[in-house]
Amino acid sequence: MTVSADVMKKLYGDMQLVRHFEGRLVDLVKQGLAPGSVHLGLGQEACMAGTCIHLSDEDTIGATHREHGVLLCRGVDPGRTMAEIFGRANGLCKGKGGSMHTCDLSKGCLGNNAILGIGQSIINGYTFANKVRKNGKVGVTMYGDGASNRGDIHEGMNFAAIWKLPTIFILQDNQYAMSTHISKSRSMSDETKRAEAYGIPAKRVDGNDVLAVMEAVGEAVERGRKGEGPSFIQLDTYRWRGHFEGDPNTYRTKAEIKDWMEHNDPIKRFEKVLLEQKVMTEAEMQAVSEEKKGIVDAAQKFAEGSEPSGAKEMYSDVYYHYEGSDK
Repeated sequence: MTVSADVMKKLYGDMQLVRHFEGRLVDLVKQGLAPGSVHLGLGQEACMAGTCIHLSDEDTIGATHREHGVLLCRGVDPGRTMAEIFGRANGLCKGKGGSMHTCDLSKGCLGNNAILGIGQSIINGYTFANKVRKNGKVGVTMYGDGASNRGDIHEGMNFAAIWKLPTIFILQDNQYAMSTHISKSRSMSDETKRAEAYGIPAKRVDGNDVLAVMEAVGEAVERGRKGEGPSFIQLDTYRWRGHFEGDPNTYRTKAEIKDWMEHNDPIKRFEKVLLEQKVMTEAEMQAVSEEKKGIVDAAQKFAEGSEPSGAKEMYSDVYYHYEGSDK
């Protein structure tokens, strides 16, 4: 696979933005500025950047509760994203979605969802409409290994396979479903076999190799746009933080976490590639990192300066008023 320098730089910039944004949230949660549950995807940046690089604003994506990075890689405004996490009126959802239920329809982000596995049902609805309209648009549903055993996922795969929907099922296999290791929750480590049982082409790739992710997702997107049906991709990765901020994280050792962070950091691995292929210098990479840090600084300032979402917003955007209704 040949990847242009511009695309590689875009991938690197996206990964750095996600790393700085979520790294900042670690401290902001401790300060009490980000209320409610906050789930971070630190360590999974390659999965997000490598997936979103292929999608247009008219394609759709539905993720889980650990996908601030998906929003950022899709080009969603960092300031409004941060404000949403803060529960502020200037947030993407007026502060009512918080960290777990953030969406931006203008970028095809249909909303992260705290209900495991349900995102595929929403995406299948969109891809069914896309198939009928023959518009070449695809839909991506991203979920974790905790959702991979739920019936919703398997019903969704079966439905997408029967109707040859342009749905791309992406499992971010980060080893743990909440506090349960996959060895204790799944009968097999290779989830591609399950997808293949539904007649869906499947691949398993290194989720911490952004170029491998990009290649696999690119093939799936191309299949979907051609009307050749759904695809499944298993991305083997790892989350650095607990299931949520505040998780005592006693179900795995510090040595395990340290080993992944030191030897399988997706950003450090990609930096080696960029240097070897002479796409970027160390100075240029440092400049990108500083630039993204500045964007996060501005996002935090915007969020802190925004007004909290007031009680007047409690019932707005909840009910749909259709034409002809007197209520």
